[in-house]
Amino acid sequence: MGLFDQILSATGGLSGQQGEGGNSPLGAILQLVNNPQTGGLAGILQSFETGGLGEVVKSWVSTGQNQSISAEQIQSVLGSEQIQNFASRLGIDPDQASARLAEYLPQVIDKLTPQGTVPEGGDLLAQGMNLLKGKFFG
Repeated sequence: MGLFDQILSATGGLSGQQGEGGNSPLGAILQLVNNPQTGGLAGILQSFETGGLGEVVKSWVSTGQNQSISAEQIQSVLGSEQIQNFASRLGIDPDQASARLAEYLPQVIDKLTPQGTVPEGGDLLAQGMNLLKGKFFG
């Protein structure tokens, strides 16, 4: 069972804002962050650094204010395949998917790294569960 499945099981599933496909943006982002093909959270962070957005992504991990990111920057770093996969999960078009990622990804990464460091292994599961509990049950 993957991280996302464990979080869903522990919290009784996701509720709240949903895309046209019935999936929540938060759930789809957690799937993206947990995806072994992207290298997980560390791999996604590395992609942003390689894409010239190191300072932006560092602000999401740090304990300070999160810098914003545009939908175009998200598209540039993650690429059309990742955006299309995310859009498919939500049942929306890729432009909307990029906009949702630009809105939610900084917040999710910020919540997954509350101490200003990227957690390892089981710590990511605990952080993801706390994020979901606080968002939907708190």
